[in-house]
Amino acid sequence: MSNFTFDYDLFFWVMVIVCGLVATGIAFFLILFAVRYHRKDENELPPQIKGNLLAEATWIGIPFVLFMGMFAYGARLYFDMELPPKDAIEVYVVAKQWMWKLQHPEGEREINELHVAVGQRVKLLMTSEDVIHSFYVPDFRVKQDVLPNRYTTLWFEARKPGKYHLFCAEYCGTKHSGMIGWVYAMEPQAYQAWLEQGGAEGSMASTGEKLFHQYACANCHHFDGHGPCPDLRGLYGEQVQISGGTSVAGPTTVVADDAYLRESILDPNAKIVQGWKDSYMPSFKGQIDEEHVMDLVAYIKAMGPPPGGTLSTGSGAAPENSGQQPYIIGPGTTSNANSEPGQR
Repeated sequence: MSNFTFDYDLFFWVMVIVCGLVATGIAFFLILFAVRYHRKDENELPPQIKGNLLAEATWIGIPFVLFMGMFAYGARLYFDMELPPKDAIEVYVVAKQWMWKLQHPEGEREINELHVAVGQRVKLLMTSEDVIHSFYVPDFRVKQDVLPNRYTTLWFEARKPGKYHLFCAEYCGTKHSGMIGWVYAMEPQAYQAWLEQGGAEGSMASTGEKLFHQYACANCHHFDGHGPCPDLRGLYGEQVQISGGTSVAGPTTVVADDAYLRESILDPNAKIVQGWKDSYMPSFKGQIDEEHVMDLVAYIKAMGPPPGGTLSTGSGAAPENSGQQPYIIGPGTTSNANSEPGQR
């Protein structure tokens, strides 16, 4: 049972009852009029009726009010389900044929299982390594497609402790029916005790920090603001001015969110920040799997702004007196005279 269960069930049964009554009424009057007003003689001429304004207004007005009311209620429920609250904890999900791989921010990893605390809002950030899957927990009344090459989100709040079925609701191959699992809703104290049992390798952000150095990102993304690439601190959530790239046709503004950071790692030339040249950063597509991409994104998200202020995203100005050429913020970099090929 989740925070959506009552509203979802209420909406479902209201639709069933209203649509059932309307369908029954239509069928009843259809049969009644067919019997009552059928032509009894081939030469019979029916009386000419000019119409009844009250009757016409009634059969138009009542259904309009009923169905617009259901539309408004359904729209409110839809937006509630599609807009995760800001205080929700994030759990990262990678789907692949044929399993669910989940990781908590603290570092705890799970396969085909998800442990959550009762009363805690949980946001799932999901992607697929191969084909389209669909994360479906019937008891929570939540379902969301999980797509390759992009992130989708789903959120819920478990209201009752228990063990709940997890299914893949999108046919994804031979063993689709076996792509199942469980969601365990636990009391907060029990959940905290469970959480402390795992995550021996550290949090996702700490793993991302190791990868940041392993893939030589730190060689160019210096934290002193004087490297050939931008200081990434404070980038997450900022507005970025885009002037071109392989995935945009012209000037636009994007938010440096999870999807933007992922795209910038795997396809640096997709979006070029206004005022900068084509990306000098190499693509890491095929070199980093989705789990490690999520770790890197978690690390960048965990970076606070630099001491003394926030970064300017897309301003088009290189650090003063740095002697550097302009660099791209987020999606990549342009090289300077001292940069080595392959540096990030």
